[in-house]
Amino acid sequence: MPDCKSFIWQYYEIFFKGYYQFPCAKANPVIIDCGANIGISIIDFKRQYPLAEIHAFEPDDHIFNILSDNINNYSLKHVTLHNQAVWIKDEELSFESEGADGGKISHDSDQSKKVDAIDFARFLNRFEHVNFLKIDIEGAETKILPHIQGELYKVDNIFVEFHSFNDQAQHLNDVIQALSSNGHRIYIDNINFKNSPFINKKGKYRMDLQLNIFAYRP
Repeated sequence: MPDCKSFIWQYYEIFFKGYYQFPCAKANPVIIDCGANIGISIIDFKRQYPLAEIHAFEPDDHIFNILSDNINNYSLKHVTLHNQAVWIKDEELSFESEGADGGKISHDSDQSKKVDAIDFARFLNRFEHVNFLKIDIEGAETKILPHIQGELYKVDNIFVEFHSFNDQAQHLNDVIQALSSNGHRIYIDNINFKNSPFINKKGKYRMDLQLNIFAYRP
């Protein structure tokens, strides 16, 4: 495990708050996990639906190796791991590895390394139906959601962790538009609650806003 803090936080959100629990009539739902990290979310998906078909994306080589070990150690079947970033086209990207659960695509960091990225809309086009889509990709969701908007009609449940960095445009409207235009209902949970937000404008971790967005078909 990269660090205890990220593990505890993931465990709290996944197993205590039940962020990824969802109803499904099928025994083998299709689940796509973007930003799978070390695989705690996959363990929870398999706890709910042992026969689920899961595709998991994790671009960080170091984290991906831990993810792969965890999937093998738990003997989880029907899980396909992709050591790639999801993106708006096929290309090589600069990636800033934070060492735990905060790695992200970066365009100006001296600490970045190169990772492979795929056109996520084209990947989704392979599926007729997706039961759960998780997107936790540290800011790239503002590019990805508008790009895959035309594929979201086939997705029943969508979880998005939204990040608004202090020095960048927010684009929250683009994310909400992509989700609501496909008929999904939306629930939003504010992760970084702030007192006196007109005074405390800059939040922790260089973000002024961080949301968990849940979108589901009525």
